[in-house]
Amino acid sequence: MRDSFPALPSSALPSLATTVTGTGPGLLLAHGATGSIEGNFAPVLPALAAAHTVVAPDYPGSGETPVADVPLDLDALADSVVDAAVRHGVERFAVLGFSLGTLVAVRAAVRHPERVTALVLTAGFARPDDHLLGLIPGWRAEEPPALQPHLDMVHSLDITADLAGVTVPTLVVATTADSLVLPEGSRALAAGIRGARYAEIDSDHVVMVERPKEWLKPVLGFLDSLSQGGEGE
Repeated sequence: MRDSFPALPSSALPSLATTVTGTGPGLLLAHGATGSIEGNFAPVLPALAAAHTVVAPDYPGSGETPVADVPLDLDALADSVVDAAVRHGVERFAVLGFSLGTLVAVRAAVRHPERVTALVLTAGFARPDDHLLGLIPGWRAEEPPALQPHLDMVHSLDITADLAGVTVPTLVVATTADSLVLPEGSRALAAGIRGARYAEIDSDHVVMVERPKEWLKPVLGFLDSLSQGGEGE
């Protein structure tokens, strides 16, 4: 019997260009600000897709997704990422978020608890600290106009109140040599989510590119444990 889920809220954002690969339990990816699926996850996609149906959407302005006509909003972005999975027939899934994508993942879990089965949060934060905010002007100067809306979101982001509402299994991976998002951000996520597992990797920000094997070890171990325990189906 097919599960029945509430309709997703309508969004002013364009439909996200999305690739789907692999077979098995659903795994939805949420990339970082000014990044893309290709730029953030390319080295690890084959390993992730070996045992999962990986749904990989690009945010507005990234990849093949057009720029939005309205400012980006965390609720709308989380809903659009979830919609990308549902549109492709994947109705329940773990969400793997990186950097800004960790906030997208947590908000998706809170807004769509009937769909999100687990979280993997890498190099993330609940709200931007002074270090990250201080880097944004220089970061903005390096990015094309299509990606500026990603950075426009950052100042207003705060999912601190969402953390207590996360009830699914969660793995937090901190990048301890991170020059962009300090590891304290990941530690705050782990402390705020009840029962969260926690791992550290000595890497700068884009750990999936810089140390893919080291990152895949805890992530695949966590995802495998969900499948063995009947979660994430």
